[in-house]
Amino acid sequence: MTSLYHTEESPAVTEWNTGTDGADARTTGEDLGFDSREPSVGEMERAERASLRRVSGLSTELSDITEVEYRRLRLERVVLVGVWTEGTSAQAEASLAELGRLAETAGSEVLDGVVQRRDRPDPATYVGSGKVRELRDIALAAGADTVICDGELAPGQLRQLEEKLKIKVVDRTALILDIFAQHASSKEGKAQVELAQLQYYLPRLRGWGDKMSRQAGGRAGGGNGGVGTRGPGETKMETDRRRIHKRISKLRKELASMSTIRETKRSRRVANAVPGVTIAGYTNAGKSSLLNALTGNGLLVEDSLFATLDPATRSARTPDGRPYTLSDTVGFVRHLPHQLVEAFRSTLEEVTRADLLLHVVDGTDPAPQEQVSAVREVVSEISAEQGGSVPPELVVVNKADSLDNTKVVELRRLLPEAIFVSARSGEGIEELKGALADWLPKPDVYVDALVPYTRGELVSRVHTEGELVEREHTAEGTRLRAKVRTDLANALEPFVTTG
Repeated sequence: MTSLYHTEESPAVTEWNTGTDGADARTTGEDLGFDSREPSVGEMERAERASLRRVSGLSTELSDITEVEYRRLRLERVVLVGVWTEGTSAQAEASLAELGRLAETAGSEVLDGVVQRRDRPDPATYVGSGKVRELRDIALAAGADTVICDGELAPGQLRQLEEKLKIKVVDRTALILDIFAQHASSKEGKAQVELAQLQYYLPRLRGWGDKMSRQAGGRAGGGNGGVGTRGPGETKMETDRRRIHKRISKLRKELASMSTIRETKRSRRVANAVPGVTIAGYTNAGKSSLLNALTGNGLLVEDSLFATLDPATRSARTPDGRPYTLSDTVGFVRHLPHQLVEAFRSTLEEVTRADLLLHVVDGTDPAPQEQVSAVREVVSEISAEQGGSVPPELVVVNKADSLDNTKVVELRRLLPEAIFVSARSGEGIEELKGALADWLPKPDVYVDALVPYTRGELVSRVHTEGELVEREHTAEGTRLRAKVRTDLANALEPFVTTG
């Protein structure tokens, strides 16, 4: 087994105390170097998220349905374990390294990580009975209280591992679900995460058999209750399972109604023929940072995996003034749990309905091609289920300011048509805006119309949505010669001149 992580001493924390002597204790924001401007929405969200702290010592055993609905994994000191079944050793180590970043995002401290080479995971204990004993020794020596497996465990594997290791066991799917539960902020996002959690935990409920019976046999559980009344009756686990099914049904109805609202908003943009660009990419590739750089909005930006989950749509304009919308989507990851794909399906539909897919790639990642493949796989799957086709794709390599010449040459060979930008420094943003203007559909209907002065809104639309060729003010109205989209051409039809 190959060790990938080592314990490091945490740096000392310095505490600052202020005095109580009136003026000496008063310090202005400028003295401390604070920015006096109003904080953006993203900055406030980041401050709120940083203020949260995990509470240690709480049980994660299921005692009521509410614990399933809002379950949080109490991860503290963890050991990672993966099974290398295919690919190279570097790929196996990269997968475990990504698992380590996921664990740290969830709030845990990674103590050690091991990989086992097998043809396939052991059906009983994931790593085999002999390796389980070694894993137990590693966890005891490191002082770990949780083992995280780099894969989705079957209910039987999860139960046997915990029985043999005597500590909590979490798989990759549960870990990602926990991160999503921490970061979801909107009503729809919380409902989507809760639905995914319930679908995951439903086959993994643990009960206590007839000790939690809800029915008493005849004569308070005696043996003389008559036919059909003896036995354990309905167990607590069965009751939980039924209640979870009801909750899943309710959540699906709520999400369907929310999807209707989003469809209404989307139909308005379609009716106005506003082109849509959807930003997609691997988690922590810089999608939100890029949207901020293109639109000037203050969305939450954080150097962590799955920092933002709720989709955001913002308006923008090309350099020549044409309007379009930019939509940010949830990040992708290798082996994205199918429960999340199912729960976030309505959100991910934004990807398939876009006029252009802005595929953001993290240029500093050691294996960018695998990130690109993971994103394209999910997009293709969703497009196939929707019965549509994958929209045109414009690849953008972000974090170009952190790349050396060798890495740039390698990336240009792998992604020859990509545009290199840095959302942080602004490098390449103007080039990207120009590329977006070239990719987006342009007005193609030529009109020559005399618009009355009472219809000034049509003149304004020609200026903002079309390409004005000539304008002339006359006694009857404004004479416009311009290229416009079909919907605007139809609106101008009553005023088109014949000569």
